[in-house]
Amino acid sequence: MHRSTQRILTTHTGSLPRPPSLTALYARRARGEAVDEATIDAEGRAALAAIVPAQIAAGMDVINNGEQQRDSFALYLRHRLTGIGGESIRGTFADIDAYPEFKAEFTRGATTKEFVSNTAQLPAAIGPVAYADPGVVRAECTDFGAALAGQRGRFTEAFLTAPSPGIVAAIMQNKHYDTDQAYLEALGRALAIEYRAILEAGFVLQLDCPDLALERHASYRDRTLAHFLDFVERVIGVINDAIADLPRDRIRLHVCWGNYEAPHDADVPLAEILPILLRARVGGLVLPFANPRHAHEIRDLERLPLAPDQILVAGVIDTLTNFVEHPEVVAERIERAARAVGDPTRVLAGTDCGFDTSAGRGRVTPDVVWAKLRAMAEGARIASARLFH
Repeated sequence: MHRSTQRILTTHTGSLPRPPSLTALYARRARGEAVDEATIDAEGRAALAAIVPAQIAAGMDVINNGEQQRDSFALYLRHRLTGIGGESIRGTFADIDAYPEFKAEFTRGATTKEFVSNTAQLPAAIGPVAYADPGVVRAECTDFGAALAGQRGRFTEAFLTAPSPGIVAAIMQNKHYDTDQAYLEALGRALAIEYRAILEAGFVLQLDCPDLALERHASYRDRTLAHFLDFVERVIGVINDAIADLPRDRIRLHVCWGNYEAPHDADVPLAEILPILLRARVGGLVLPFANPRHAHEIRDLERLPLAPDQILVAGVIDTLTNFVEHPEVVAERIERAARAVGDPTRVLAGTDCGFDTSAGRGRVTPDVVWAKLRAMAEGARIASARLFH
């Protein structure tokens, strides 16, 4: 992964707004309605072709495909894995249940637009899980490479995302394996194929691992912290096995507490999970520090530092509000991250999470998304002038 050797580089966390017509197709398919797959493929490629130059125009240095050809950051795997079917029942989140008035409003808001749900209409593991056809992810990589071809020299690096075995197991629950650990390990073996394909195509791999924080107030909400930390350790172990022979310096790992606007006062502190995250065999972490619940935790990196060769992609843009951050605020957040890490060359500016992690679920309107990314680029220029002089 490129470092910020002369200035702060900018990136984001993965998903970007999809066109309304593509979102509608994904939502219909997720509900089990008949859709024309050829139409989805064509619209996905068209959305990809548009999203690449849009990122460059907004000032992004390290860019991706915006997850335009996927309906969700994790649920797209129901179309790529064997053994998936039936139904999962995803529990609710502790912070939402704690506030009945908010929960009622939150529920009403989720019914006013078309989207791919990440809590309903979920499949399960009902048979042996394996990666059905590696040609699918290779085709996605080929499409992304083609979209980048006309933009050479206008960006620094390109990445693709793939989910953690842990978040897949949390969303698509185990109804086949004797133990949850056996299911995790099967997912790790299957996802290793996707991880390798992304790297072999020449892209940076971002592992999306919200489970390593989110599941504390989701599937582990009624269990002890020790039980949750054991889960985090087991997931990190499976990830390390899956990437054991892959280049560490080409892999970054994203962790968050759930990309939804809510109280988040049941979130596990970063300090509890960071010692385990640092055992991941990756070249850097992607962590959210723009939102008001976790901004202060940047200080944890002073006490529990990254390895000397690791980078930090610091979230300096909130992905859940339509406030456009002032570039000076962005610059201050970047400078704070640089102080915590102790070296500005190991810091990139990023977003807290994706802007549209499941198609149609994004809370920030597309025009504001691009304004936020432009503000990040301007803030990075301001911070660079202060940090690299």
